Amino acid sequence: MNQTHLPPDPKGSALAEACHAGDRSAERALWKRYKNRMFGVCLRFAASRQEAEDLLQEAFVQVFHDIGSYRGDGSLEGWVRRIVVRTALQHLQKQRLPTEMLDEAQLEKALHDTSETFVGEDEDEPGRLIVLLQHLPPGFRAVLNLYAIEDRSHEEIARELNISVGTSKSQLHRAKAFMRRLLDKTLLLI
Repeated sequence: MNQTHLPPDPKGSALAEACHAGDRSAERALWKRYKNRMFGVCLRFAASRQEAEDLLQEAFVQVFHDIGSYRGDGSLEGWVRRIVVRTALQHLQKQRLPTEMLDEAQLEKALHDTSETFVGEDEDEPGRLIVLLQHLPPGFRAVLNLYAIEDRSHEEIARELNISVGTSKSQLHRAKAFMRRLLDKTLLLI
């Protein structure tokens, strides 16, 4: 089934049903429709482009596995996004997501590593902010993404990451401060 032959489908229900029925062209259409936006989500949670590619692949395997559970209550894109975020969080938790605070020496090392990344870079290079996010320590990166971009409350973040609400708030505060320092440092290098 070609996506162009599907009836108007603002929520994606027909596409999901076709995928669930095993229609390979519908699966390709779903992949093509959402891969770029979901790759952006993966990039924000991952520490590298390669890791983001792996997360995207793992997430879409889960999407196609669970596609029969999509009921059309919300948009298909929102449903896919939740799976992608959940996959990224599970990946971070498998890495034993550090929730303890970094000391100044660790922060300075991360700042130094980030500086090395941007030496000689073209100032118009797209994705600079993603690269900065990828240099955040994993705990900072997860909390910042969940709070600022995925619009989760500290209570939800605490449950998802198995940390306290206070740790979530502290990680967010430190992540923002760390991002400011990274931005300041990289702007000096441009």
